[in-house]
Amino acid sequence: MRSFLLLLAVFSSFSLNAQQILPENWDPVAQGNKVLERLVKVTAPEVKGAHDAEFVLVDDYAYIVAEVNDLQPGESGNWDFIYSAMSIVNLKTLETEKIIPFARSEQSFENVTLPKGQCWIPRIIQKDKKTLRIYFVSELSGENAHSQVWYIDYNLRSGSFSKKIYKVKIKTAAGKLDFTTENFYRDAQAHGFNKKPVGYGAYLFDSFKEFDGKTYIALNNFPGKQNALAVANKKLDTFEVLGHFNEPQSANLSESSVNRLPDGRWMAICRRDEGDRNYYISYSKDAHDWTVGQPIPSIPNGTSSKPTFDYFDGIYYLGWQEASQVDGVSRSVFNIDVSRDGKEWERKYSFRTTKSFQYPSFAKHDNSIWLITTQGDFSSSRKERIMFGKLE
Repeated sequence: MRSFLLLLAVFSSFSLNAQQILPENWDPVAQGNKVLERLVKVTAPEVKGAHDAEFVLVDDYAYIVAEVNDLQPGESGNWDFIYSAMSIVNLKTLETEKIIPFARSEQSFENVTLPKGQCWIPRIIQKDKKTLRIYFVSELSGENAHSQVWYIDYNLRSGSFSKKIYKVKIKTAAGKLDFTTENFYRDAQAHGFNKKPVGYGAYLFDSFKEFDGKTYIALNNFPGKQNALAVANKKLDTFEVLGHFNEPQSANLSESSVNRLPDGRWMAICRRDEGDRNYYISYSKDAHDWTVGQPIPSIPNGTSSKPTFDYFDGIYYLGWQEASQVDGVSRSVFNIDVSRDGKEWERKYSFRTTKSFQYPSFAKHDNSIWLITTQGDFSSSRKERIMFGKLE
């Protein structure tokens, strides 16, 4: 009997430790510092403000798209001088070999001329072996507010952008429509959303994620505090809205990141711009109906900023901005917690720097995980450049 109890104790201990991902002496701050030391700048010398980048990795290169401007740090919905550019970085040398602006206010293409307004919130996906598809938003706030999501293709073989751009569509119960703020809002309203409409702010927001051969992404309207999960069609020019997750609406949720858990449920982590500004989590069994968002114990002190939620090699990576600050600098602490089941979390990285660490994005390529993030030196927003490097 004694031998049996001893064996049971050993087995129980093994079962508990089997769930542990990190070694006992793991130091998330020290590991974060190592990552920070090897980051390189990928925005052009003339750029003074940069933010909200995304990227894809193809062969030996990173293709990084970001919103930038040459006049001042930061960003604003009133700055029509914000434009979008792509940096091409050699993964072996970490040198930025080329930077190509591709969308700016009132730019003329062969088939259309963009209206006055900033061109920002760029997103990128590899469409096929020879094509990258880049999405961006042309919009303006104020009396003449407007917002439309567009796409432009980049040919990997010729190393050039298409001379034409096209409107992105969304599919809702009302049909296939232009991806504008108004059309996104009307669908949310039909599903119980009762906030007042705004004339701008319709975005593809999260990183693209694939499940069962389909491409998914979270949609967002930041000024309107709206969130939804969408699935792309095969042509990657239309996004079907599957379900909205905006409750409780009093929490002013936005800028979400979504992934799917081992039990098949969807989980969304949402930025919150109300109260203590801690993140809220919402779940769905079918991607259509979502639970009312609420905080979770593993994130006790988050603040209003973009979260991340990725899955690499059987491990979930949940990234979130901590409310505490280094020397009073906003968005100067960013944590990455890891989990096998999406329930029990361990702290793998804690980035702490007066340069800030905000709006990161992560991607895996050839057995390495890479990242991009926004940093700066002197402005209050610290939105001055995009940094790139290897996470692990």
